[in-house]
Amino acid sequence: MGNGMLSQEEIDALLRGTMESDPEPEAPPTADMLDEMEKDTLGEIANISMGTAATTLSQLLGKKVDITTPKVELMTSEQISNDYPIPSVICDVRYKAGIEGSNLLILSQRDGSVIVDLMMGGDGKNPTPELSELQISGISEAMNQMMGSSATSMSTMFNSVVDITPPKVVLTDLSMDKNIIQNFLQAEEPLVRISFRMVVEEVIDSILIQVIPLSVAKGMVNKLMSVMAGGSSAAPAAQAAPQAQTTMSYQTSRPTPTPSTTPTPAPAYEASMQTPVQPAQFAPLQQGQPMVQPDNLSLIMDVPLQISVELGRAKKTIKEILEMGPGSVIELDRLAGESVDMIVNGKLIAKCEVVVINETFGIRITDIVHPLERMNSLK
Repeated sequence: MGNGMLSQEEIDALLRGTMESDPEPEAPPTADMLDEMEKDTLGEIANISMGTAATTLSQLLGKKVDITTPKVELMTSEQISNDYPIPSVICDVRYKAGIEGSNLLILSQRDGSVIVDLMMGGDGKNPTPELSELQISGISEAMNQMMGSSATSMSTMFNSVVDITPPKVVLTDLSMDKNIIQNFLQAEEPLVRISFRMVVEEVIDSILIQVIPLSVAKGMVNKLMSVMAGGSSAAPAAQAAPQAQTTMSYQTSRPTPTPSTTPTPAPAYEASMQTPVQPAQFAPLQQGQPMVQPDNLSLIMDVPLQISVELGRAKKTIKEILEMGPGSVIELDRLAGESVDMIVNGKLIAKCEVVVINETFGIRITDIVHPLERMNSLK
């Protein structure tokens, strides 16, 4: 076809339908693969588990985290990539107990940079365009804690232990590799995309995506349905227990009727009202005697104790600690000239002032801590 026209062989190939053509796009999954009830159930599982994850993330960041009600959709890997064509962080989280399979968490690289900045004590308002190895490690730890708490809440829902492996974090651009999601999950089947809106105060307002293979999603739904079915069948037994307890209470608190008498059942509270109740009686308190030093105290007189003096304290973030170097100045919470604390084996014993003895620091005790305060410090 060098002159722009088809040769006879190419024409014959077209007629026979054997000429190479572009691959057909992947057919979208049909709606009957996941009915509405299964979608609602899966959404409820995701809502509870990610709600717990949001609480964990909030504690890590020191900011309020809101994750909205999820949207559950059945999609292909290519459709998910087309809907999220931005530089992303993919967290591959595999289940090792309770659930068979794995799932992916996908968030934008910008959101990942903001999360790491907040974890290190920053304000999250100046995210870096590229993520370093340290930042990727921080994102991995945040996702590990989030999905760990999510697995704990699913353990409660499924009434069985659910555990995960540490997540594997990869940076990618979904628009460049539309098969990366399918390659991660290693599942030739439709995928369930669960979309959440994640808001972290004024620094993050974007979409967090969870991707689960259809078989794993159906397994979660079946587990929850099984637990709910077991709970409903156990209800009659739970209701029967108070009735048996009421009968026993009635029989033990009332005299046994004669054969000619037909007793009338009474409520449990009526039987309990007939039990004599008296106010509690306590002996009067005696005046406390002063503590007497035990005679055998000499047995421990030679036990060595560690004495330390606390000049003051300061509270710093991890970021501030890492930025310290020679010449750094740390401001303590104690004023110049204020008393310092003498601590014996980790317990506050006395207030002191700092003195110099022959070019060596020393302390002069100015006040002994009251014995009651010392007792409270031991608790």
